[in-house]
Amino acid sequence: MPSTATTAHPPLPDDAAPAQLRAALEVQRAGFLASQPEPLSVRKDRLGRAVAMLVDHAEAFCAALDEDFGGRSRQQSMLTDIVPSLSALKHARKHLDAWARDERRRPLFPLGLLGGSARVSYQPKGVVGVIAPWNYPVGMVMVPLAGVLAAGNRAMLKPSEFTPRVSALFARLVPGLFAGDELAVVTGGAAVGQAFSALPFDHLIFTGATGIGRQIMRAAAANLTPVTLELGGKSPVIIGQSADLARTAERLVIGKMMNAGQTCLAPDYLLVPRNRELALIEELKGAVARQYPDLLAGNDYTAIVSDRHFARLTAHVEDARAKGAEVIVVNPASRSPAPASGRKMPLQILRNVTGEMSVMQEEIFGPLLPVVPVEDTRAAVAYVNARDRPLALYYFGSDRAEEQQVIGGTTSGGVTVNDVIFHVAMDDLPFGGIGCSGMGNYHGRDGFKTFSHARAIYRQSPLDVARLAGLKPPYGAWADKSIARDLKK
Repeated sequence: MPSTATTAHPPLPDDAAPAQLRAALEVQRAGFLASQPEPLSVRKDRLGRAVAMLVDHAEAFCAALDEDFGGRSRQQSMLTDIVPSLSALKHARKHLDAWARDERRRPLFPLGLLGGSARVSYQPKGVVGVIAPWNYPVGMVMVPLAGVLAAGNRAMLKPSEFTPRVSALFARLVPGLFAGDELAVVTGGAAVGQAFSALPFDHLIFTGATGIGRQIMRAAAANLTPVTLELGGKSPVIIGQSADLARTAERLVIGKMMNAGQTCLAPDYLLVPRNRELALIEELKGAVARQYPDLLAGNDYTAIVSDRHFARLTAHVEDARAKGAEVIVVNPASRSPAPASGRKMPLQILRNVTGEMSVMQEEIFGPLLPVVPVEDTRAAVAYVNARDRPLALYYFGSDRAEEQQVIGGTTSGGVTVNDVIFHVAMDDLPFGGIGCSGMGNYHGRDGFKTFSHARAIYRQSPLDVARLAGLKPPYGAWADKSIARDLKK
């Protein structure tokens, strides 16, 4: 239940007006200011309440996810939304004492010898806005929230309108566990999202498409609100000559077909040695058959979230086919989707793709997998570097020199070697993009620092340091001596 330091407030209505959003923000800011400084035990209590909400209502969240997607297995929702959220929250609670300690720094010589001291103190920023996407609508709320709460902030959450049952569940559960000046949930469509992003938060984190990220950044700029943007992009896979193709295919299929490819870190396209292309495709077909023997009719495979997104993916395939691509549909049981799961789409491998095809220009976010043959690793690196910097990059192979050529020769948000996606599961690694794939990072200690203000604190010596340094007027020989001492190479 809400702590005694907070005051209960009614939940925000659906499609709240800008004035109501601003009022909710002011309630949180007032609560934040009135409570400072808060002991770490209060932060741990909030993290604990967030853990309890997920543990107590995990089945309800999974059921809501299944309905919102039109077909999503309980096990997948547990493994990709609930469990990672719990891991992030518990990790923050466990390590908060260490993260929150002041850091000692070395004062400028000779101030330390004269009795001066310097330190960095991490203090909460205030009120943080969290705008979450639809593809992992629980995890992309709760994982950043772990850092937000650990840093001592209050938060306003804007879950996606494309997963309305999950959003409604958050809106119903949060007021029972958190006071309005601790945590608030805002539901609604694009207009509410625009008004939300225009609020003068102390920090704003957005996860979603690059185009929307630009709009978020413009809105935040009006208030000089610092932003963390996780924007996705076309994450490449570079496959070396030394890669074990069977193992590579197995791991690629797990990452690509998880959530039906509706993952910001999903492998977007493959760069494979020309002499290994056909062998890899055969291994991919076999891996799909083993993992999803009854792909479209089974319960393990997720549906595309909406008719609009299904149509977008279909248009990519039609565009590629019309421009000369070979489309290989991997549907092991050769079945049609079950009537209740009509938006399930099988994996479609695309060969002979070109840069003129829309599937090679936009983030795919679905079960389409272009394969691009290259002559060697150098050519693969050049291909990646000729495009926007991706959120993730993957390398498969056992040649350490080749691996270093890939990692050292490219820039991406993160890297996983000999697998895909797993770097995001490491609570102690920063997660974020670079360039068009985002800015800033969070997770673990890095999230704590992102949502904290690193405050420099210097304590002066009782000695007359200004005179000793020649800074005290009237200037004279002592100042000249101090200047001469520093004017040396």
